[in-house]
Amino acid sequence: MTAQTRPRWFVPGDLNGFFGLVVDNLSILGFISAALIGIFQFPAEVVFTRMFPGTALGVLVGNLIYTWMAHRLATRTGRDDVTAMPLGLDAPTSIGMALLVLGPSFVAFKQQGLDPQAAAIATWQLGMASLVVMGVLKLVLSFCGDAITRAVPRAALLGSIGGAALTLLGFLPLIETLRSPVVGFVTFGLLLYVLIAKGKLPVKIPGVLLAFIVGTALYYGLGLAGLGTPGFKLPDAVPLSFTLPLPTLGFLDGLPHTVPYLPLLLPFGLLMVVGGINVSESARAAGDDYRTRDVLLAEAISTLVAGFCGGVAQTTPYIGQPAYKHMGARLGYTLLTGLFIGLGGILGYVSGLVQWLPIAVLAPIIVYVGLDITVQAFHESPRQHAPAVALAFLPSIAYLLVIKVGNPAWIAPDNFAALYNSVDGHGLPDLAAIVTLGNGFIITAMIWSTALVAMIDQRFRRAAVVLLIGAVLSLFGFIHSVDPRGSIYLPWDVQGLPKAILWQFFGAYVALATLLGLLSLQKRP
Repeated sequence: MTAQTRPRWFVPGDLNGFFGLVVDNLSILGFISAALIGIFQFPAEVVFTRMFPGTALGVLVGNLIYTWMAHRLATRTGRDDVTAMPLGLDAPTSIGMALLVLGPSFVAFKQQGLDPQAAAIATWQLGMASLVVMGVLKLVLSFCGDAITRAVPRAALLGSIGGAALTLLGFLPLIETLRSPVVGFVTFGLLLYVLIAKGKLPVKIPGVLLAFIVGTALYYGLGLAGLGTPGFKLPDAVPLSFTLPLPTLGFLDGLPHTVPYLPLLLPFGLLMVVGGINVSESARAAGDDYRTRDVLLAEAISTLVAGFCGGVAQTTPYIGQPAYKHMGARLGYTLLTGLFIGLGGILGYVSGLVQWLPIAVLAPIIVYVGLDITVQAFHESPRQHAPAVALAFLPSIAYLLVIKVGNPAWIAPDNFAALYNSVDGHGLPDLAAIVTLGNGFIITAMIWSTALVAMIDQRFRRAAVVLLIGAVLSLFGFIHSVDPRGSIYLPWDVQGLPKAILWQFFGAYVALATLLGLLSLQKRP
């Protein structure tokens, strides 16, 4: 390869990609801090100076590896349009860690007699141990990624993440966008103008940066003038502090406390492996052929590094690689993002940004990424498989509802339990059906879509086998967990209404698989 064809480390589009990927990570860090500090009254000092540095280090390590992988692919193929795989903190499992593991464990430690500071440290150690557990699981399963990619059709791989993109990256951030309507709508519209309509700007700066500047200026300008949304106030200043996330054995103290949470942690790790397989296929469909095993190994390594160094949220390759490619990003945006987030965790300015950047300004870029991935799921799948792509979207809608109705600030736990168990003579309770469908939604989407693709292709026996796999997974809670928290279990340990729900879903898969198996015995025309 000549010097003229060597891949460039930075191109103008990398700035757009950089701001988009940074915003993704900052928004998730913002949610973690808001949930722990706001909902559970967690000490802010532990969040900002102990949890964030190690978590940010995982983002740094993962993005450095993905930047190197992109450079290697560009050098090998002689192409100058290779886009690095984006890596950041995973939104669904970060939400789950904050609301279902870290927050409740902090409350439990205080109930055991620990003062808030000691309970916070114990919770931090539990979070570190949880990351190590999930990282080891991902490391082991990463070697199965290529085989799964060959076995699962593209419509199932892209459809499952397309559904997650539309709901979790599209709808949820859109709600946050419209909580400050003027600020959010203007920011979102400006992003659509520069990223989708390719509109011309009067100034030569990255369009994403301009949207953030305009949105932030509107937010604080309207707020200070008394024209903002109710409850506006300037955030508290967060002092800079230097915290080097060195490896620590503190996670060993947290390992015994992970045992009650293993039914949650193992599915969290498994979902990231499945998601990593899917985003590898997404990048491949966009023209960048990364080896699935390498993508998963990098994800596992960055998660383990974060866990060993104090992090509490696992990293994952983001599903928006084609969206960043359309922004014009290539190799440099992941390098810049990794350095910015990693150093920000060490120096403390990430904590300050989390406090000062309005959510209504951060959220619209995530909505754009969700739209782009949803469109790709249809465009890059065979036309005849489009119904399978659409079918794969439905379980993620259930999970979206689970996130909202499972928020104790919306529905008190006692009311939630009553609704979950309220049998009315017309089948399973609505809430129980929604929760059971939403738990394990990515794997459920892949099972359903794979079965439908097999039926469309007239491979009914294959569809029956896929459904029988779904039946086994549902039996142990990997999909359709009857535990509202989404945990796995042994079926003979389940009692009461959840036991009935478990066997109903298991029977549903077996019944349909049996029917398709019998239909496959017919003579083909």
